[in-house]
Amino acid sequence: MKTMTKKERVFNALNRQEVDRPPVANPTSVATVEMMDLVDAPFPEACRSAELNARLAATEITEFDFDAIAPYFSIIQESSAIGCDMQWEQKDNWPTVRMSNPIWQGSSDVKVPKDFLEHKDTKVIIDSIKILRKEFGNDIPIIGKTMGPWTLAYHVFGVEKFLLGTIDNPSETKLALEKLKEFTYLFGEAQIDAGADILTVPDHATGDLVSGQYYKTFLQELHTEMAENFKVPLILHICGRTVDRMPAISETGMHAFHFDSKNKPEEAMNAVQNKIALVGNINNPETLYSKNTIEVKKEVFDCLNAGVQIIAPECAIPLKTKSENLIAITEGVSDWLSEHNKN
Repeated sequence: MKTMTKKERVFNALNRQEVDRPPVANPTSVATVEMMDLVDAPFPEACRSAELNARLAATEITEFDFDAIAPYFSIIQESSAIGCDMQWEQKDNWPTVRMSNPIWQGSSDVKVPKDFLEHKDTKVIIDSIKILRKEFGNDIPIIGKTMGPWTLAYHVFGVEKFLLGTIDNPSETKLALEKLKEFTYLFGEAQIDAGADILTVPDHATGDLVSGQYYKTFLQELHTEMAENFKVPLILHICGRTVDRMPAISETGMHAFHFDSKNKPEEAMNAVQNKIALVGNINNPETLYSKNTIEVKKEVFDCLNAGVQIIAPECAIPLKTKSENLIAITEGVSDWLSEHNKN
């Protein structure tokens, strides 16, 4: 088979078609302190400056030889633009929303600020994508990211209040999600217009907090609508134990699901029945952060033997992850391919 461009390889994998080799692409973030130091683009500045953001994002290609670039490192850019109380931290910590101080009480408060797409913290991602598209051309896919309404609800209402509302007043919860999805569309479409080829939609209805039935009740229809309306492939991301909602996710029309190491590759593949591609699921807090390259490659082999289409860390990687363990992901794919071809 002829050698594919990185973009061809990723798109074929997303469509569950033949590839020259399985691609490696993290649809969340591979930003690390080591890379921040290497290219002089530290947090939080790399989350707030387009030039620094693009410089740090580019290391995914230049240093790790992954098959895509994902320039949105955190999950809070929209929330900052909406007006949430922010804690930007330093280079070895993720910026966060102070959810103890929610800005809205209910669906009637949800309004899109007039300058939402012009705010510094949304515009930085849009402008970074433009820089990366110009620098890398059309053969390397750029993965944008736009928060789903469930994630945004945590940020603007507070986790506890929002989750209690799903029990006390589910119709109000659905109305809030319906209104919050406008942010998902606005920011996602702006990134597509800037040059994003794919969008990750993190929507953290994790098994650690809610049941699979919650996903079906509150999010499956919204996600199906997004898959129909966005003009680029979507990768849904939900952390935690999610195998109980994977059959429903596989029915949404999303191209792929980015899944956590709390779900074994084999059971995840069985759950989606080849109706959707899987992206993942190399363990972050133990394997990538503290184990060696041998252990990383073992997990790569486990994913590929199960049939996982795109190999990636399970989520945004720990900021102090060692580069050698990220390089080992790409090497692991090559090792597996060599062994696979011998057989």
